[in-house]
Amino acid sequence: MKILAINGSPRKNWNTGILLNKALEGAASQGAETEIIHLYDLKYKGCTSCFACKRINGKSYGKCAVQDDLAPVLEKLEKADAFVLGSPIYFGEITGEMRSFLERLFFQHLVYDKEGTLLTPKKMTTCFIYTMNAPEHAMKKRGYEEKIKNYEKMLERFFGPSHSLIVTDTYQFNDYSKYVSTRFDVEAKAKRREEVFPKDCQKAFDLGVLLSKPLN
Repeated sequence: MKILAINGSPRKNWNTGILLNKALEGAASQGAETEIIHLYDLKYKGCTSCFACKRINGKSYGKCAVQDDLAPVLEKLEKADAFVLGSPIYFGEITGEMRSFLERLFFQHLVYDKEGTLLTPKKMTTCFIYTMNAPEHAMKKRGYEEKIKNYEKMLERFFGPSHSLIVTDTYQFNDYSKYVSTRFDVEAKAKRREEVFPKDCQKAFDLGVLLSKPLN
């Protein structure tokens, strides 16, 4: 079994990256082959509306025709058995790199017929891990949960069962004294990093275990 992680954060080894690697550890503990891909290492754009993936009898029908750094990633996803996405939340949304990736991932599989047919190669389990500096009460007040639910529904539509992990009130800096950050309670942030984040990591690990289980 091959499981991919797609990191939509510019920071490879911080909150989102750590959690994605924990998910892969969980999958690997069940014997899965794993790989993480960092979107910020790649040069690509979102969907260019060339519609080659929709052209009747076209050689790229059902497949994104754009040849850039994202092309081999999309090919790997077609061969994968499951995948996990990860992105921090910036201004209430996933990162631009993750959004552009999802445009390319989804649109190639959508047919413009009356039935709205999907050309997804196979059904698989997916997960999406979200990290954010905002505390849980602020996330709910700002309506983030509804947006996250929409992404979950989209993944379910195209691929199958999908699960979300929302990690709030994250630790942003190794040293808060170096940055303008007086709105934060640094001691509370550090305490949460020490006491709560390990639990979030365990949840990510458990998601990885779940990803390694084949669909019936």
